[in-house]
Amino acid sequence: MAANFWTSSHYKQLLDPEEVDVVPQQDKDKGITLEDFKLIKLHMANYIVKLAQQVKVRQRVVATAITYMRRVYTRKSMSMYDPRLVAPTCLYLAAKAEESTLQARFLLFYIRKIYSDEKYRCEIKDILEMEMKILEALNYYLVVFHPYRSLSQLLQDAGIHDTNMIQLSWGLVNDTYKMDLILMHPPHLIALACIYIASVYREKDITAWFEELRADMNVVKNISMEILDFYEGHRSIAEERVTAALNKLALKS
Repeated sequence: MAANFWTSSHYKQLLDPEEVDVVPQQDKDKGITLEDFKLIKLHMANYIVKLAQQVKVRQRVVATAITYMRRVYTRKSMSMYDPRLVAPTCLYLAAKAEESTLQARFLLFYIRKIYSDEKYRCEIKDILEMEMKILEALNYYLVVFHPYRSLSQLLQDAGIHDTNMIQLSWGLVNDTYKMDLILMHPPHLIALACIYIASVYREKDITAWFEELRADMNVVKNISMEILDFYEGHRSIAEERVTAALNKLALKS
């Protein structure tokens, strides 16, 4: 794994916001709107989390899997790459990349346990075939840097030992994977945004510490606003909206 984020493939692949929220023409032809597109990605991120809880893999594997899924859909259409197959396959691939053991047959068992809908069902050969397609879509760049390491270091550097604030910061970082932030921003800035939100919420004044940092606070505050806007707009996901969006993918254009 590359030791330095700034020389990594992850850094070189960071995207501008207007490059992320782009619905491929094939999906537009099926009637997929930008809201549908975001909703399906959010649903699939939650699906990966549910599946990971069943197969018991580390949080880092979950974060890597969601990052792969989100990267795929900046390059490929949902019409061609069915999200219901991409999600578990990304978890399978991420487990390998993060050197965790995960057998495909266990994935299939828990997919059946979580979803009764036949459209989620797949076979081992489907996972293996999709794995090759995802590898190609990712240009075989599998290294992902996450905010977790930066978060630990930054909390320590700021002298934050309040358990509630630490837990809140970690929870916020976990929730950033419900958005596309990891595709657009360096991980340490995402970590800083989560600490910033936690400090405001817990009424802990660490302004002096932030001022000592060389980080661009405008970017940190913009990321913070994106996170807060997300919470405001996605308090819950209506399953019927997700189903309706996914059903559009099955329509003939």
